[in-house]
Amino acid sequence: MTQSIHPAAQKGFSSAAELYQQVRPDYPEAITPWLEQLLHLPAHSHVLDLGSGTGKFLNYLKPLSEKITAVEPVAEMLQQLRKKHPDIETLAARSDHIPLPDHCVDAIFCAQSFHWFANTETLNEIHRLLQPEGTLVLVWNQRDIRVDWVAALANVLNQLEGNTPRYHTGQWQKVFEQQHDFKLCAETTFAQLHHGTVEQVVSNRFLSTSFIAALSEPEQQVLKQQFEKIVADYTQKQAQDLIDFPYVTHVYVYKKLN
Repeated sequence: MTQSIHPAAQKGFSSAAELYQQVRPDYPEAITPWLEQLLHLPAHSHVLDLGSGTGKFLNYLKPLSEKITAVEPVAEMLQQLRKKHPDIETLAARSDHIPLPDHCVDAIFCAQSFHWFANTETLNEIHRLLQPEGTLVLVWNQRDIRVDWVAALANVLNQLEGNTPRYHTGQWQKVFEQQHDFKLCAETTFAQLHHGTVEQVVSNRFLSTSFIAALSEPEQQVLKQQFEKIVADYTQKQAQDLIDFPYVTHVYVYKKLN
């Protein structure tokens, strides 16, 4: 049975795709050499970027392989990806039904996406696509809530998320608990800073969050002012002041078992 796209993702990401591309942080430069050393992928390997969104992770995959396929179900996100990466092969498909042959992919990457489709159907589809001993890599940028003003912002977001799938709940891990097809073989974290104005890297970035982007414009503007006030209260920085927003990037590498 084909899984439907979560309403928050469908509505939020379709309306905020351009904003997503503009304000979401990139990934640490160190992630590519770490993956190169761990995966040892030949240049001709076929890799899949699943739930690719606007293609924010593609620049980190291009040094790993000459053959990349980006898979994304939201049309507006895919449009942004194709504009930014016209050289990348794309598929408009959901995670549990990808029109590719069995065992045709060497590695599958899910950057900022797996929590949306952490279900048995998707894991079975990933297993079908991967070569024997192929690799599944999960990546998430997470706000560093060890910083007081970041924690205060995160508390507001957590009150708004409802039933929206998110990395921090850990629900995505449950799909791995009742299966024997994948084994966790490596994990690591990287620290990074997202540099820009408060408006760019805090309030507008938060407006690109699925369940906030799905709200009405007046509701979003109220939240935007709330986010900027929190930052001002803690740091004395105003909307157009420069700030470094701290992130921790989490990486999990799973090996397909045969």
